[in-house]
Amino acid sequence: MALPRNRTARALAGMIALLAGIAGYTAGCTLDIIGTSGNPRPTVEFLYPADNTSVLSGTDVQIRLLGRDENGTGIARVELSVDDQPHQQGSPVEREAVPVFTVEMNWLAQGEGLHQMTATAYRIDGTASTPVTIRIAVIDPNTTSSDAASLDAP
Repeated sequence: MALPRNRTARALAGMIALLAGIAGYTAGCTLDIIGTSGNPRPTVEFLYPADNTSVLSGTDVQIRLLGRDENGTGIARVELSVDDQPHQQGSPVEREAVPVFTVEMNWLAQGEGLHQMTATAYRIDGTASTPVTIRIAVIDPNTTSSDAASLDAP
């Protein structure tokens, strides 16, 4: 094979040869991203309250979370943060970790306006679920219903 005469053409030919070599070398390899094959991450969801719920200031908001890790080592704890600050956590009582874990928590609604609640489930080894966030609007008990409806809008 004759080499190209100008420098640009030679560099391009060299890069093509290099890429072809790499492609041939990696053709038999498979890419395995840690945590995605055979053992997906745990999951968590809010059973209640629903996203975009409005509550009156001073209300003791009941929160129910469901963590699942049926194909892993189980849920060891579920953490709840409110406005990016740790609020509460719950762990199974019967064992160190369980495949399905439901926990009830509460939060005293204070500070009018929108608040974020974020839940994360964890395995014993620290593997975390993708965090799930909902919004809660806290309204003054003296606010009219039309004012409350405007707080619910995204």
